[in-house]
Parts: sequence; structure tokens; C-alpha cells
Amino acid sequence: MTIQDGDAISETDAGSGRTGADARAWSVRAMIRRILVGLLVLAAIPLVLAPIHAVVRPVSTLMLWDLVTLKGYTRTWTPIETISPHLIRSVIMSEDGRFCEHGGVDWTALSLVLEAADEDGPARGASTISMQTVKNLYLWNSRSYIRKGLELPLAIYADLVWSKRRTMEIYLNVAEWGPNLYGAEAAAQAYFGKSAAKLTRREAALMTAALPNPIARNPAKPTNRQRRIAGIVERRAAQSGAYTACVLKS
Repeated sequence: MTIQDGDAISETDAGSGRTGADARAWSVRAMIRRILVGLLVLAAIPLVLAPIHAVVRPVSTLMLWDLVTLKGYTRTWTPIETISPHLIRSVIMSEDGRFCEHGGVDWTALSLVLEAADEDGPARGASTISMQTVKNLYLWNSRSYIRKGLELPLAIYADLVWSKRRTMEIYLNVAEWGPNLYGAEAAAQAYFGKSAAKLTRREAALMTAALPNPIARNPAKPTNRQRRIAGIVERRAAQSGAYTACVLKS
């Protein structure tokens, strides 16, 4: 069969079109592969760092951001033995009453929150101290379902790698307590002019009441609402008993 010039041109154009489509598809697949590899690398970083942080003093992503933006930060690492038991009891009873029972994620509390959620999402969170700790160390601070989804497996992994006592020690040394202010020791010095070891029940409760919004809440100058919250925290801490046994020896 004789191929006319017009037919030859059409077949060449069609072939060229298929080649262009194939190239675009290959480019998309390559980009997806690069993204997946990048995500795997990012996911692997906490898996490597968590065992290291079982013995090494870590810094949070917010602290790193303060350094990158040249703001600097104040934090004095303090072993858990030199942090007031009043603060430990207050934080556990306020932030995560089942801390000693769950394996990093409080599935009961999480289920209740999801059941109560409406079309706008959950009205409150169900973050455990383990989840807050891995968020502070390895994730970002803004709310999103992606971040929350990453918190769950990381918290379970961290609970396997760290003891409860180590988790609490890290949390109390990286928690944000004010602008560029991190950790119980720096916060106790800044707000009450004393070491974290010497915090009273009331001071510990006021510091705990500031945790949900540390930028706006000043433990040394509490609002009436902060005082009310601190009163509730103080009463719960006084009745903590077995709820804190995994961290406090007595």
C-alpha cells in the first residue's frame, strides 16, 4: 500500500503525541516517587532520633525555629529528680489522667472525642502527654489531620522506646511556657524567681493552667479564669495517687 504524504505526516504526529504523553506520565511518576521517598525519609527521622533521645537531651522543633529565625530561646534542662512533684502531679492530672495506663495513645478518650465530633471536626482534642511530646520534638505546631495522624504511631513508638518517667522528663523540658521560653526550670525562674524543684502546689497549678495557651497566659499574673482552672488542677493533683505512680516513686 502506498502511503501518502498526508498519511505519513499524520502518523508521525500521532507517534510524536504518544511520546509526549509518555514523557509527561513518566515525569509525573518520577515526581511522585521523589515525594514518596522524601516522606519516607521524614518519617524515618523520628524512628532514628527517638532511641537517641532516650539518653540525649533533645530540643523541640519550636526551639529550632527560634534559632533559625534568630530569636533565640531560654531553656535549662533539668532532670526529673529536680522538678517539683507538685508540677508532675498537676501536669499529669490536667493533661493526661491515664498517662500511666495507656501505651502512648488513649484510645478510649480518642473514641469519645471522635463520637462527639460534628461536621466541623472535634470540639476538643485527645492528645496524651506522649502525643504532645512527639509533636513537640518531631512535628509542627499548627492543627491538621495529617499531623494528628502522624502523632498516633509516633506516640506508640515512643512509648515503647522511652519509659514513662523519661517521657515526662522530656515533656517538662521542651514544653512551651511563654514566648521563646521552654521547660519547667526556665519557666519557674522567669515567673516565680525560683527553681522548678521549689515550686509550691499553687505555683505548679498556675504553671499547668498556662500550658494550653502559654503565649497568652502568664502564671505569675493569672486572670480570674486562670485562677479557677488552677484551683481545679490543684485539687486533682492532691488526689492523684496511683495516677502518677509510673513517674513518682512515692
